[in-house]
Amino acid sequence: MITIKSSREIALMKKAGQILANVFDVLEPLCIPGTTTKHLSDVAEKVIRNAGGIPEEKGYYGYPAAICASVNDAVVHGIPSSYKLKDGDIISIDIVVSYEGYMADACRTFAVGNISEEAARLIRVTKECFFEAMKVVKPGNRIGDISSAIQRHAESNGYSVSRDYTGHGLGRKMHEDPSIPNFGIPNTGPVLKEGMTLAIEPIILQGRKETRVLNDDWTAVTCDHKLAAHYENTVVITKDGYEITTMNEQGEM
Repeated sequence: MITIKSSREIALMKKAGQILANVFDVLEPLCIPGTTTKHLSDVAEKVIRNAGGIPEEKGYYGYPAAICASVNDAVVHGIPSSYKLKDGDIISIDIVVSYEGYMADACRTFAVGNISEEAARLIRVTKECFFEAMKVVKPGNRIGDISSAIQRHAESNGYSVSRDYTGHGLGRKMHEDPSIPNFGIPNTGPVLKEGMTLAIEPIILQGRKETRVLNDDWTAVTCDHKLAAHYENTVVITKDGYEITTMNEQGEM
């Protein structure tokens, strides 16, 4: 069931989103060669808790960390560890924050040191996919319009979209209806309505679309070991369009 949020609920989700946006501002300059992904998680947890939030991923079905840290061919759900980032890596950091029981969810893919032109292009196009989707986010349009916009932009640039992981609604729960695939057909699916709150998250693959989960039962990687990138924000459907709650600066590409 898709829930419409009240103004009070949206205000709390915005507070969670502000905390989350601030975490990215702290983490991005730490994504340098030599930093461990566990250190990034520890810093994120401290920032979140000091701001009065809760890192909701920690303990979620036993997940052990405050962030997901997916490096290079890791698509989603990479577990922070003693791995030291290397020059040329890319890292997708996915974070869920709650504030007084209401969630915000976002992801960024950051460059570590000097990355290849192709890795930089993948990161750029993945972010572009999100903002292409935003062009159709307004009351009266449908979830399929979002999905189709993401797929069209990714594939027109020679990339694949993940079929195994999707965007979703959120609010009091991390995952609520509706599901928001990164592929689809325009003018299909649930209708967007004012007060809906969505996590829209292009997950774009450099190579084939197939993924698999490692033996840790969390980390998903590309089957062809090519790169993956991920860009996500929490979005509120407004009377005339949308508002992004997990960016310190509103804007488009």
